[in-house]
Amino acid sequence: MKIKTKSLSYEEVIKLPKTVHKNPKRPNPALKKLINVLANGDLKKVNFKEERIGMDKLKKGEPCLILMNHSSFIDLEIVSKLLYPTPYQIVCTTDGFVGKEGLMRAIGCISTQKFVMDLNLIKDMKYALDKLKTSVLMYPEASYSFDGTATPLPESLGKCIKLLGVPVVMIKTTGAFHRDPLYNMLQIRKCDVSAKMEYVLSPEEIKERSVEEINLILKDLFSFDHFKWQQENKIKIDEPFRADGLNRVLYRCPHCETEGKMVGKGVKLTCENCGAAYVLDEYGYLKAENVEGRFDHIPDWYKWERECVRKELEAGTYKLSTPVDILMMVDRKAVYRVGEGVLEHDNKGFNLTGCDGKLNYAQKPSASYSLYSDYYWYELGDMVCIGDMKTSYYCFPKGKGDIVAKTRLAAEELYKLDRAKKVQG
Repeated sequence: MKIKTKSLSYEEVIKLPKTVHKNPKRPNPALKKLINVLANGDLKKVNFKEERIGMDKLKKGEPCLILMNHSSFIDLEIVSKLLYPTPYQIVCTTDGFVGKEGLMRAIGCISTQKFVMDLNLIKDMKYALDKLKTSVLMYPEASYSFDGTATPLPESLGKCIKLLGVPVVMIKTTGAFHRDPLYNMLQIRKCDVSAKMEYVLSPEEIKERSVEEINLILKDLFSFDHFKWQQENKIKIDEPFRADGLNRVLYRCPHCETEGKMVGKGVKLTCENCGAAYVLDEYGYLKAENVEGRFDHIPDWYKWERECVRKELEAGTYKLSTPVDILMMVDRKAVYRVGEGVLEHDNKGFNLTGCDGKLNYAQKPSASYSLYSDYYWYELGDMVCIGDMKTSYYCFPKGKGDIVAKTRLAAEELYKLDRAKKVQG
């Protein structure tokens, strides 16, 4: 999938009229039927299987909030299969509307900015549930998983559920991540896909429970490890490109601790600095080839990288400074190429400068609990996005080395440290 881009100067972009908010539209039945037909074709190829638990508790025609883990594009086809012909809205990132706003609204999409406080989102969700009488699908993690485990949930999710006051349903997929992991450059692998759809909370249970209790329930529901699932169920992924791009996730060598020199190619992950090599086998295990193995499980390696970033932050030595190409989103007509700049990140947060000195944007660590970062974003490249409700800045690193995963880890750990400081006074 691609996105419409246009080259304009920074001065021209900031003068463009901003998008006017519109209430959600009830999904077009004809479009929903077409999506369902197309989805059925793709799902047959992956031998899709479904399981429904407690769904008889949901009354006929009763709108609900549907929460789903997010692995790849096939998630949308899974939902269509499970819910059709029930009308539902989809909460999705605003950049998904660029160049196709009319179509996205007709499908029933509600736009929001990732990891930005969006007051309109709750209003739009309530409008859909109360006025349009449609259910709402939401991916609360807001981003695809890098390492096959759950990404952080917003602390505000429990409060959101209390405000909406409708039944909560959970859809959890297996196989979708392995079919198309984000790091693997959109190379589809052969893997069966299944989903479990479960009635989780009734309106009465939501009233009885505190926000904290609801958040704990959701945290447990969104606790998963796709690589562990693969290993325990002996799911064979034998494509010869299964380690392509794995360096995007495992960017730090556990032997020489050099960053940005890992190369994932074919079935191997190799450090160009010290030569340490690992093979990603057919069942998701890492096997050291020429060194004593430090990790055999991808999430364990990624967790170690997070710990390394945390130590750098606590020591005050963490610093990112990289040249970037800058694209801006201020409306839904296009994403605008405005030039080059430098993205910096340290204990004080982000700072983006560029466009011949005209752009200078700063973002504090407290701005968000995570970071909108992506691999091969709309087939343009790996990127980091910062910004607010008015403007999003998409930054594409120009130098060598993988920084996207580390930057997301740093943003998440920096947010935790900042919160801890405020709690301590």
